[in-house]
Amino acid sequence: MKPISTRQTLLSYLDDYLTRRDTVFVQRQGLRLVSWSYQQLVLTSRKTARELETRGVARGERVILCGANSAEWVAAFWGCLLRGVVVVPIDRQSSAEFVSSVQQQTAAKLAIVDRDATALKHLPIPFIELERLVELTTLHSSEPYVMEGVTRETLAEIVFTSGTTSTPKGVMLTHANILANLTPLEREIGKYQRWRRLVHPLRFLVLVPLSHVFGQFMSVFVPQLLGGEVHFEHTLNPADIVRRTRKSRISVIVLVPRMLRSLRERIERDVDLAAQLKTSIQRASNLSFLRRWWTFRQIHRQFGWKLWAFLSGGATLDHQTEEFWRRLGFAVLQGYGMTETASLVTVTHPFKLRQGSIGKALPGYEVKLDESGQIAVRGPAVSAGYWSKVNGNNRSADGWLNTGDVGVIDNEGHVYFKGREKDVIVTASGTNVYPEDLEEALNRQHEVCASCVVGWPSEHGEEPLAAIILRHADVDVSQVIENANLNLAEHQRIRRWYTWPEPDFPRTATEKVLKREVIARIKENTASNDPESCQACRQSSFIVATAARISGEMISAAADPNLKLATDLKLDSMGRIELLSALEERYEIDIDEAAFTAATTVGDVERIVRGEAEQQATPYPFVNWPRRFPITWLRALLFYSLIYPITRVMSRMSIAGREQLSELKGPALFVANHVTLGDQAMVLVGLPVRLRHQLAIAMEGERLRNWLHPASETPVLMRLRGLAQYFLVRTFFNVFPLPRKSGFRRSFAYVGECIDRGESVLVFPEGVRAPRGQMHMSPFKTGIGVLVKELNVPVVPVKLTGLYELKKRRQYFASPGTVSVVFGEPLELDPETDAKEIAEELQRRLEEL
Repeated sequence: MKPISTRQTLLSYLDDYLTRRDTVFVQRQGLRLVSWSYQQLVLTSRKTARELETRGVARGERVILCGANSAEWVAAFWGCLLRGVVVVPIDRQSSAEFVSSVQQQTAAKLAIVDRDATALKHLPIPFIELERLVELTTLHSSEPYVMEGVTRETLAEIVFTSGTTSTPKGVMLTHANILANLTPLEREIGKYQRWRRLVHPLRFLVLVPLSHVFGQFMSVFVPQLLGGEVHFEHTLNPADIVRRTRKSRISVIVLVPRMLRSLRERIERDVDLAAQLKTSIQRASNLSFLRRWWTFRQIHRQFGWKLWAFLSGGATLDHQTEEFWRRLGFAVLQGYGMTETASLVTVTHPFKLRQGSIGKALPGYEVKLDESGQIAVRGPAVSAGYWSKVNGNNRSADGWLNTGDVGVIDNEGHVYFKGREKDVIVTASGTNVYPEDLEEALNRQHEVCASCVVGWPSEHGEEPLAAIILRHADVDVSQVIENANLNLAEHQRIRRWYTWPEPDFPRTATEKVLKREVIARIKENTASNDPESCQACRQSSFIVATAARISGEMISAAADPNLKLATDLKLDSMGRIELLSALEERYEIDIDEAAFTAATTVGDVERIVRGEAEQQATPYPFVNWPRRFPITWLRALLFYSLIYPITRVMSRMSIAGREQLSELKGPALFVANHVTLGDQAMVLVGLPVRLRHQLAIAMEGERLRNWLHPASETPVLMRLRGLAQYFLVRTFFNVFPLPRKSGFRRSFAYVGECIDRGESVLVFPEGVRAPRGQMHMSPFKTGIGVLVKELNVPVVPVKLTGLYELKKRRQYFASPGTVSVVFGEPLELDPETDAKEIAEELQRRLEEL
């Protein structure tokens, strides 16, 4: 590893990576988790640099980089730096106008984007799809790539931020700017390297976009200083994040404050934990760390025992949320900085935390307050300015950068953030009111989901106006305001409020509230002659637009808000799941899939989003004990002593096509027609031994759940019979629930986990067994097409013949040659094909066997 003092450019880190054999990135691709090693990252970066050279992109030219967090994004980033190309990262949710402005300002020669970045596809420049980066660069050499002229002062990237204005500003960051932040962290980390073996590998779950400097810092740079792993997760659903944290044994979650609040709300909604939280969290402030950890061990169990810290950045973390997690026994670390400072200016030390503080200044930084209390910083990490001269420069002649933030610095150098100077409300009496103080008082009220305080003109001058998102529509807002005011000084009291009609405020990529848009919408809505009309509209426009995109049909919504809520969504079951996922992503909430199944109108969906619909009480049972010792050994014993001989005697089955499986190296998805209760056993008997004992079988989820959790009026003997059936079928066949009506997402995720573990999966795409007398297959469900698209593994069709006739005659023992199991050739289907077309193709292939 190079000495810290000798690093001249960021590229020196790549040389260090080659000495490591560990995993650097783990990301989700469809339903699978894919890993990248440190070496793979370096070699792909070198190939990317050569691809840029082949395309004629010269040193100093600009390349737009836009996509979801991924190893390919990071490889493209390093490839650009190796080539001396300036990276222009853009958030994938950016508007077409923003993207066009950035491209015009930078004269970018190329765009590297993912398939979903539709706003960039219209640019008049060539582009490379991130998903095809490895494929496109396969033929290039992976030998070391050296570009002359890359120095400390070479421009590494231009990060555009619109801030609170509509004009994008491109912050120029050199290698030296970024190294100025990394060097002191690398020195501090070095002091603790001797303890690394005790916690290695440190795993970071990063939920902040790579287009933001904070996301880059905590994905591309800092974890690698620790030899750590970075895990990317695309969903912002709190339940999925908790599940991923536990299964991947995450050590640190990197996120924005709003996501930390969403996780907190999920914990508070948990019925089993509510009593414990209510009685214990107040007295937890006086407990030691170990006592807190033990008191709330049930919560730690949910996240997994390795998680110990949350690292929050990108926006202000409210004190209430910070204190909540610390009392539960988690460390909450904060960083403060700006794009203009190459991310961090201050950071809290994991072993020297100070409540409410955003940390001390990093070595090399000077931090002070000006006469108005505004934070100013100076140091080598501060950007030289903006790409466009029109944007000006915030730096003074002596190098101080005015941050625009108001704060306090104590005698020990700890910095405390108060708010944005431009957001400070100056009342008619000349008193300053900081919106963050008022928002914190409002957010303490249980009825308030989120709040945003802005300055509002009145006849007596500017005064605070609180925009509030309520948990329930029938809440008495005036009482909520009155309770919040009890915690505020007289000059801070809230006298004006507005009930925000949507589940969330407009936000930036790092979840900061866009207050200018909040003010604009309030002005627009309150100017209407019918303000209640605006309230009734709520988030229905987004629901209608998303449903139309998914269904591919024009959904005409009535102009009358009340009639609009009755608009039919025109979605099938899979379409509702896609809409559900889109709503969870937009509003960062958990939506119960069972409750969502019956939703057919905009009003139905809106009530579910706002938490006003009844939730499914009993989840489907996903358990791990059937795949553990000694159950696995018991299953093998039972199979060869009971299942195999009984199946052979009853079916007298023949097996065809088994040679098709000889070249099958990894896990596969087996799809079979479904006729009798013995179908699973017949497929198992037909499989080669090496595949037979690494197979998970899908079973009707409703039946499994009802066996384990029968209705309250079920007689005792029936309950015992159901329990016996449940444990026997899971022990004999390693089944998992695949519901017919709801719960698909969790089942699909479970299939992905099975494939990642090296297990193959057997699914019956018809969804139900053929009724007696039916002599043909039922239509395959579209869900099998979704599975094929998301898994990207070989698909093996399996046809069971002769059973339709036996079932029609109610014959339980077959004559030799009547029944057969036929294995088809493993198929590699194009994941770009429509799910419905894949399902139809699979059914055709199966029928032809």
